[in-house]
Amino acid sequence: MKTVNYRPDSLAGGIPRLTNRCILTAALLWARFARFYLVRLQLNGRRYADVRHPKTETLAMSRAEHWEQVYQTKGPDQVSWFQAEARLSRHLIETRAPNRSSAIIDIGAGASTLIDGLLDAHYHALTVLDLSPAALQLVRVRLGDRASRVDWRAADVLEASLESHAFDVWHDRAVFHFLTADADRRRYVEQVQRAVRPGGLVIVATFAEDGPLRCSGLEVARYSPTQLHAEFGTPFTLLESHRELHTTPSGTTQAFTYCVCRVGTTARADVAA
Repeated sequence: MKTVNYRPDSLAGGIPRLTNRCILTAALLWARFARFYLVRLQLNGRRYADVRHPKTETLAMSRAEHWEQVYQTKGPDQVSWFQAEARLSRHLIETRAPNRSSAIIDIGAGASTLIDGLLDAHYHALTVLDLSPAALQLVRVRLGDRASRVDWRAADVLEASLESHAFDVWHDRAVFHFLTADADRRRYVEQVQRAVRPGGLVIVATFAEDGPLRCSGLEVARYSPTQLHAEFGTPFTLLESHRELHTTPSGTTQAFTYCVCRVGTTARADVAA
């Protein structure tokens, strides 16, 4: 039998080499596992990130992006505020501003048919303002040649550059109730005071106290006539108010409050300047 003698020094020298090799192997395995785990985390993160809450997604959008998306994905008669004829608005304008030369601006008009009715009634100083170029284009196409008789403005009413005291009538159906921040409402009123001539008319329609809490995925404010008038304050005299029950294309009933105010004859210097 052959005897193999192991020298203590050779055995001792092998232990460190074996230990180092094990540590290196373990480190490589751990690195591979960590890399695999991180990849899984990233994939899961992407998967969960794609499941957005509608409210969060809406908040991330600008107002302009939100309304442009609405009018690019829905027909004019598919939105809840659609009216085949804007009868009450047209009646209030014709009654309170019968002069067909009255300069009228329709705020946040979208694809409203009010402008059609005013053209039919022979008003000829008409301006339409809306955040969505897509909405304005829908109306232009609908009006055909008559579209050239209207001043079209794609802008946010809070930021629009409006000429001082240029309008006799300011009409807004369903914009003001989307302004849920105090600062936005104050800015809106400042814009009205700047743009409407002293003695001019302001017609604003919002959801009534018993109207919807949300519209088009956005929170809204609701008003009684007294509450709505209070937002504008003493420079505006409340002439009349109305309640309208609007039937949406889907058959739902929505209550609206309409207020008709006259702008005071003494304009604020800081707004009119």
